[in-house]
Amino acid sequence: MLTARGEESEKVRGLATGADDYIVKPFSVPELLARVRALLRRANPERVALVLSIGDIELDREKKRVSRNGRPIDLGPTEYRLLEFLMERPGRVFSREQLLDGVWGSDIYIDERTVDVHVGRLRKAINRGHMSDPIRTVRGAGYALDDRFGRPS
Repeated sequence: MLTARGEESEKVRGLATGADDYIVKPFSVPELLARVRALLRRANPERVALVLSIGDIELDREKKRVSRNGRPIDLGPTEYRLLEFLMERPGRVFSREQLLDGVWGSDIYIDERTVDVHVGRLRKAINRGHMSDPIRTVRGAGYALDDRFGRPS
């Protein structure tokens, strides 16, 4: 909650009615960002982890590097963001429209079939050498990163 009311009773009331945090104006942007990151860490730790991994695929957000089985994978910026988006939510099926909004942003108009092209490029890059494909196509629904990928059957 962002507010100009700084009295203790107002803070208590705001937190008691469901606010996760209470920040009084004026506030600094770095403090606000730090509080948002802290909330995200508690609510959904994989969304803010520095290294994401599923099966033998590892994505390092600090270094902007992806590897599979310890071997580096060269990805373009869009394929990197697409993989990152899918790795944050393994198992969840996303429609083309949801992927466009999540990876490209909702303020850009791109044809939905563009998603298919980039998923194809991502698959080609991460599946070199007869490795199993972690990206699952769900007919009529969209794409998902298989949450069972890398687990023994």
